[in-house]
Amino acid sequence: MKQLHQFHHPDLHMFVVTVALVILGLVMIYSSSAIFATQQYNNSWYFFQKQMLWALVGFVVFFMLIKTDYHVLQRYSRVLIITSVILLVLVLTGIFGREIGGAKRWISLGPLRFQPSELAKISLLIYIADYLDRKQSKMSKMIKGVAPILMVIGLICGLILIEPDMGTSVSLGVVCLGMLFVGGLSTWYLVSLIAMVIPVFGYLVVSKPYRMRRLMAFFDPWADPQNVGYQIIQSLIALGSGGFLGMGLGNSKQKLLYLPAAHTDFIFPIIGEELGFIGALSVVVLFFIFAWRGMKISFHAPDLFGSMLAGGITLMIVLQAIINIGVSCALFPTKGLPLPLVSYGGSNLAFTLASIGILLNISRQTVK
Repeated sequence: MKQLHQFHHPDLHMFVVTVALVILGLVMIYSSSAIFATQQYNNSWYFFQKQMLWALVGFVVFFMLIKTDYHVLQRYSRVLIITSVILLVLVLTGIFGREIGGAKRWISLGPLRFQPSELAKISLLIYIADYLDRKQSKMSKMIKGVAPILMVIGLICGLILIEPDMGTSVSLGVVCLGMLFVGGLSTWYLVSLIAMVIPVFGYLVVSKPYRMRRLMAFFDPWADPQNVGYQIIQSLIALGSGGFLGMGLGNSKQKLLYLPAAHTDFIFPIIGEELGFIGALSVVVLFFIFAWRGMKISFHAPDLFGSMLAGGITLMIVLQAIINIGVSCALFPTKGLPLPLVSYGGSNLAFTLASIGILLNISRQTVK
């Protein structure tokens, strides 16, 4: 008979992978941003310093959540989701939100700013895990089981989409549907939902010219190499230039203002250019280990809430990594999603570390 063992050590593999990715990210953020930071802010350490500050904040929360019983989050799932909705609405009003590059995604807190969508992602996963724990027996019924949770998912994803942030909205929606399916959603309901979403997704793409241009650039970036195809071409040049062992740390040429967003969404090509195929493959292997350990934690969680939450967190982080790396390698259309734990982006780093802290707490309570 299985027994519940409390107070295990956290999953060591996942802990090491997390720390390794954060350290790699800090090193590569400085390497890829130093010249741009000097030009823009006269301080080559500008982006590194800000990321380091967020990393410290994130690790404080990370270790706190490792020690905090994850069941506490279940009791506050409604509070978290309501808070997330309020913040997402506030950021859209422009009163508290800050618009950057035409998108209203940030709320400023003194010298720091964060994206409410990052809190919303983890809050929604907690809420869904709690909902499935309470309502799994009703997931075969549309009105009493499926419809209420779909309304919550639609509200959160819709508010994120309005910012606009289609990449986060779509990827979060995929994760949520995956959780619902594992939690008891019938195949028929899942197929029906996908069939209804596809036309909406198509409309969202064709309704915005910049999204259509990105899609066309994906099929043929060389058709417009100086405009919409420029970024992906420069990304491929960076990856190709690295060869097997790379050009050496700090020796990237594409970061010399050729590759836009070199320290954010396109940091993976700089890793490939400076550290070569070996460096790029190492990143892929680290995320593979992360996925393996995350799924193991999910399978051995002591209850359905822990299992669903661990699986949702793992899928969210790994899917984001797959999309980011895929975009860098021209396998997917360009989408503004950072590489988790590695790309520059403070609130994404902090909330990702918080999510992994929850995951590691679940690992402390696994069933043996």
